[in-house]
Amino acid sequence: MTHTIEEVRALYNRPLLDLIYDAASAHRENHDHHEMQMCTLLSIKTGGCMEDCKYCSQSIHNNADLEKEVLMKTAEVLAQAKAAKEAGSTRFCMGAAWPRVMDGKAFDRVCDMVKGVSDMGMEACCTLGMLTEDQAHKLKEAGLTAYNHNLDTSEEFYDKIITTRTYQDRLDTLANVAKAGISACCGGILGLGESEEDRISLLHTLSNLDPQPESVPINMLVPVEGTPLGTLEPLDIFEWIRCIAVARILMPKAMVRLSAGRLEISKEAQAMAFMAGANAIFTGEKLLTTANPESDFDYELLGALGIKPREPYKYDEKLSEKAEAA
Repeated sequence: MTHTIEEVRALYNRPLLDLIYDAASAHRENHDHHEMQMCTLLSIKTGGCMEDCKYCSQSIHNNADLEKEVLMKTAEVLAQAKAAKEAGSTRFCMGAAWPRVMDGKAFDRVCDMVKGVSDMGMEACCTLGMLTEDQAHKLKEAGLTAYNHNLDTSEEFYDKIITTRTYQDRLDTLANVAKAGISACCGGILGLGESEEDRISLLHTLSNLDPQPESVPINMLVPVEGTPLGTLEPLDIFEWIRCIAVARILMPKAMVRLSAGRLEISKEAQAMAFMAGANAIFTGEKLLTTANPESDFDYELLGALGIKPREPYKYDEKLSEKAEAA
């Protein structure tokens, strides 16, 4: 089902509590609202990226205080994945600060990492920049569950944030992911200085991807000193919740994931976001290079709300059995 921009705008502009009520209803119709997918994100190669994303501490164009690191060894990554699994995570995402995937030993190593994570019975996710259809197929063969490639913002506002790759480049990568049979993890970042109309446009684009994303990360900008957006004021928290609710209604089957920026958001606001349909979080100390609430906080919050961690591969019986065997 396609959505027009007018439909998305009308939905976005509804009274917030009515919107949350409808989003909660859509959530309950499509998911167990007592479950939360627990995910861990590891930066397997940090810094030195040639892209000029104005929010990112890893860009060579920005002056953030960040130490560049080479691609991690496979054994180190799998040890981190094992620890994440023992801490309760069921999806392990590996992020490399690359503008695009390059064939060679580094990519082969990432494929080995994916296979190792998959063999543990965890869902494996990567975010590696742009990739070709052939590279997507290789990741699929290694056992990749999902590929993260965010649109970040609206197409209209995009060149105010990034100029070294186009919006179409991102859409092409998502098409390659779909052709390989890998689920897309695709969302955006709120609070980049965009307008309300830009947020509406982003949600419109996401909801009309074919197929729709399997998971939709809703990030809040974490201003980093030394980046062009390092002094921006935070977006109003109700705008964040509004976007979560609209995403849930437009993409009812997707996992709507609370991602970057959660450390600065109160537990009460997070609970409202869960009511509005968010059903996945990143847990652990870091999201690539920014801080994240620690596991104890997450489990205490979820326990207080009566929410339990979701099992891996819930809707794939064959892979669910593999996870249980691991």
